[in-house]
Amino acid sequence: MSMLRSLLPRSLRARLLLFTLGTILLVQAATFATVSYYRKKFTEEVAVEFTATTIRTLRASLAEIPAEERAEFVRNASQNEWRLWSRSLPSDASLEGRAAEARMRHDHRHPPPPPPPGDIRNNLRTFVQALNKRLDDGTRVALSRGPEPRIYISLLSEPEVEDMRYNREWLVIPLDRIAPPVATPMILVWLTGMGFFLLFAAAFSWHITRPLTRLAKAADQLAAGQPQRVVPSGPSETRILGERFNAMLDTLAESSAVQRTLLAGLPHDLKGPLSRMWLRIEMVDDPTFQEGMRKDVQDMQRMVNQFIGFVRGSDPGSYQFSPLELGAWLEEQVSAWESAGSPVKFAQTNRRPLNLNADKVALGRLLDNLITNALNHAAPPVEIALDTEPGMAVITVADHGPGISAERRAEALRPFSRLDDARTRTGSVGLGLALADAIARAHGGSLALDEAQGGGLAVRIRLPLEPADAEAPDRKAPA
Repeated sequence: MSMLRSLLPRSLRARLLLFTLGTILLVQAATFATVSYYRKKFTEEVAVEFTATTIRTLRASLAEIPAEERAEFVRNASQNEWRLWSRSLPSDASLEGRAAEARMRHDHRHPPPPPPPGDIRNNLRTFVQALNKRLDDGTRVALSRGPEPRIYISLLSEPEVEDMRYNREWLVIPLDRIAPPVATPMILVWLTGMGFFLLFAAAFSWHITRPLTRLAKAADQLAAGQPQRVVPSGPSETRILGERFNAMLDTLAESSAVQRTLLAGLPHDLKGPLSRMWLRIEMVDDPTFQEGMRKDVQDMQRMVNQFIGFVRGSDPGSYQFSPLELGAWLEEQVSAWESAGSPVKFAQTNRRPLNLNADKVALGRLLDNLITNALNHAAPPVEIALDTEPGMAVITVADHGPGISAERRAEALRPFSRLDDARTRTGSVGLGLALADAIARAHGGSLALDEAQGGGLAVRIRLPLEPADAEAPDRKAPA
């Protein structure tokens, strides 16, 4: 069973084609077997009896004609196509049945060559054998074995002679004008029909699998954070599946809208109490109490800002896309961190302009989150590099901390995921990497966690370039 599964194609379209073609071939084989059976039965019961009766009638008719007139009678009756052989059976002819076996034993040292493939005699041998068995008046039928296909029918003989090959008159009928049972045009017609059936099967499988392919593409877009509705099409089952998918998108969109509303409303509601807490802290005369409260309020404010940033980053309608030259923009962002005294370095390995369609504010939030995470949870310096891949710009943010193990990297990208308890004491709610991943996917790109060359964590953001820049060759920086 496992071997059979391994031989089956993986795609539904290929399986439908294989099933349809296999069904057609099985039906053709069954039809061929049925036709062959009834054809053989007809040959044995009807055609043989009819031919035997005709031969008996012809033999009786020739018996009434004088011997010297028989040859002329045969030529005139057949329009000069048949002739009468009044001698022994030629050496290039063979009797079928028991007489044939005796002759083969007699001529085993020099057997005659068999007929070439496609010769009509290959199809008549069974018929001649059945005819010889049916004839009970001493008449025999033989086939030639030479290059010219002929059939020999014995007519008159001396009754005391047992050897049927001698002292007989043989009616010689050429077979070169008889077409084979399955002619080449028939085979071409059959192959053409099979080709049309195969095209029909391909169109049928495409009609069924096309809605499923569109649905799979829509599911991939949903997983990438870019949901898109599908047009229900195809059979009723695939139409229902498309309608259910669209209903699921509507439910998810409604749930996402409720979630964004809750996340956006909670920070907004917390701003008032936080502001009042700041005022009350300033009215307290105890410096130790003031310092502790300031730290707690700052952590709460940081959490509120993370909630607000995540809500904005996960809302596709909040993005404002515009043309952006990535190299110059990234250098400007890193310079702002360097001017503030942060250990952040920038390395640009590609000097050609990299233009893309992006939201500057969202990309700035992505970069700030990654740099902040690296400074708070890893070891400086933070190294930022810009490189290219085919059709993509690659931003790498690397630190020198302990990094994240490979088996926990997928968990780190989930919202509200905190890989260590220390982050709860720094005001982190586990939204930094999730927000960066959402922003990258909203730009049609991706975010991946990897290991830095010198140890630590390397975050790689791939963003699609404009078509003109994606096709342009790389120009290395001058030495």
